[in-house]
Amino acid sequence: MIAESTRPLTRRRLRSPRSAALAGIIFSLLLGTSVVLIQLSIPSVPPYEADWLSKQAGRVSVAVTLIPFAGIAFLWFMGVIREQLGELEDQFFSTIFFGSGLLLLGGLFAWMTIIASVLASYAAAPNTLIGSGAYVFGRAMIKVMGGVVTLRMAGVFMFSLGTIWMRTEVMPRWLVWLSYLMGLVLLIGGASLRPLRLGFPIWVFVVSLFILRINTKKIDDENSDG
Repeated sequence: MIAESTRPLTRRRLRSPRSAALAGIIFSLLLGTSVVLIQLSIPSVPPYEADWLSKQAGRVSVAVTLIPFAGIAFLWFMGVIREQLGELEDQFFSTIFFGSGLLLLGGLFAWMTIIASVLASYAAAPNTLIGSGAYVFGRAMIKVMGGVVTLRMAGVFMFSLGTIWMRTEVMPRWLVWLSYLMGLVLLIGGASLRPLRLGFPIWVFVVSLFILRINTKKIDDENSDG
């Protein structure tokens, strides 16, 4: 009777990292899709032409809609990272890791809000928005929030997590150095080179695939031993 009651709990615990790794993959795909749609739709340099507000509004709306779901998946992804660390988790670096992750999510949601507000303002009063100069301000906010704030928080997130992995040795060294390299690239050049904005979702995708692989191997080994 005891064995039957504990078996489901054991199986749920083993499935948790796998499902969370899948959430990381979902996050990377959703965020990557949003970034690509926005980069293809919104002009990147002045003069900020407003044609995209009418011609690309549907594409941008899809990108904005995907971001909240990406944020939910990212929270799940951070959960599996802590699951991988277990009792080895360092409180100092984990605080930086967790805090930068939340600030990154806050930046993404603020970025989404600004884009959605510009779209809604144009739909309500297109001539007033363009003529008042509010559009230039809103477009500058989109660039700063999406290309400076969120990317730098992503870089801090990578650096802190790479340091945790270096100290605990729960991940291979190649993944640690990859995290340092990608974090440095986003901190220095992410704001000026728009294609680098895809660096973070690509990194999350690679990490999630690796976690999925090692947890699948662990389950297979335990099933073969049983």
